[in-house]
Amino acid sequence: MTGALWRNWGRSEKIRPARVERPKDAAAVQRAVIAAAERGLHVKPVGAGHSFSGVAVAPGVQLDLHELSGVVAVDEASARVTLGAGTNLYRLPDLLAPYGLALENMGDIDRQTIAGATSTGTHGTGGRFGGLATQIVGATLVTGDGSLLSVNETENAELLPAVRLGLGALGVLVDLTIQCVPAFLLHAVERSEPLGEVLDAYLERSANEDHFEFYWFPHTETAVTKTNTRLPADAERHPRPRFGSWVDDELIANGAYRAICALGSVVPAMVPPVNRLAARLMGNGDFTDVSPRVFVSDRAVRFREMEYALPREAVPNALREVDSLIRSRGWRISFPVEVRSAAADDNWMSTAYGRDTGYVAVHRYYREDPAEYFAAVEAIMRSHDGRPHWGKMHTRTADDLRPAYPRFDDFVAVRDRLDPAGVFENRYLRAVLGPVRVPSDSAG
Repeated sequence: MTGALWRNWGRSEKIRPARVERPKDAAAVQRAVIAAAERGLHVKPVGAGHSFSGVAVAPGVQLDLHELSGVVAVDEASARVTLGAGTNLYRLPDLLAPYGLALENMGDIDRQTIAGATSTGTHGTGGRFGGLATQIVGATLVTGDGSLLSVNETENAELLPAVRLGLGALGVLVDLTIQCVPAFLLHAVERSEPLGEVLDAYLERSANEDHFEFYWFPHTETAVTKTNTRLPADAERHPRPRFGSWVDDELIANGAYRAICALGSVVPAMVPPVNRLAARLMGNGDFTDVSPRVFVSDRAVRFREMEYALPREAVPNALREVDSLIRSRGWRISFPVEVRSAAADDNWMSTAYGRDTGYVAVHRYYREDPAEYFAAVEAIMRSHDGRPHWGKMHTRTADDLRPAYPRFDDFVAVRDRLDPAGVFENRYLRAVLGPVRVPSDSAG
């Protein structure tokens, strides 16, 4: 059937697919891929639509994988759990709780599917912890000819560094095996602090604290810091009171902030004083709870986002340059800049490949045009050897991304081998990876 108009959450992408398929198992995914290839159509799985880039845009056949969800298998001895690819991250706490397990680290949004999140490089924060893809120890995917391929530490192990973060270019993931950890608590401390002091201490705090991040509201000299310390599951919990949580998350962070952003888009002069007020209101918290409730925040105000991964030592100066840029251009930017960190990893297309990383994310309210702001910030990030987040807005192409990724050509070679006909291509993947090239040893 012809698909209805699809839009991503940030309203930066839209498409009307030629067809929408909702496979219920791996065999149905195989049939859909084979049928699409025979008709000369491209296939793209879609998760929750939380990517701001065009990575999941499907002009041909859109695969909705939500029927492939839930726990597939559990190895309690090794704390490994296999999940259907369409499982939303917000379901994981309930799915893992019976086994006393949790994800080692999480991002601050949990609307995504597990396959979409790992495929685009979703990460949280913590200088000693990697992104979601580093927790993947196995996967099953359908390749371009409809074959079912298992990749894990004993089967096709050489492909793991590519498949863990595959951009949807290598095939359709049908399940993923995650290395979990025993459930744990987090003690969260949120404070408003002078921006200069936070920048001066960023390298030390991001390296030494379990999970450190901060938000900076443009037009202020204040950073709202969040420091999470890991505690055993049997430690004493002190969750936020239900009413206080509602005030912070729904009334201030979402309800009032939505109105503020809407007002700021019409009356820009209101933005600086409102940002100063927001920085004071949002920087006051001290609570202990199970890890998912601390890692994740409710984000109901729509925005568009660009995020760059930098060598961690470059982050303080890069942010100072963004501050100077906003001042010099006279812009009124209502959304805060978010700064996080991650450990180096060995996944070929990871933004943290081979280096300890800091992340700088800029946002704009979805009713505002982000192009000028994002382009100018992107120039700063590129000057610091930045790598763009695959699921967020950027303007990079294969020609200038190749030097940023030492294993770029190795990844492209795997893509060309697993999908020689380009069944999983779309405009975004052709831009960032280049078109599929049939390997010479497979010709004929």
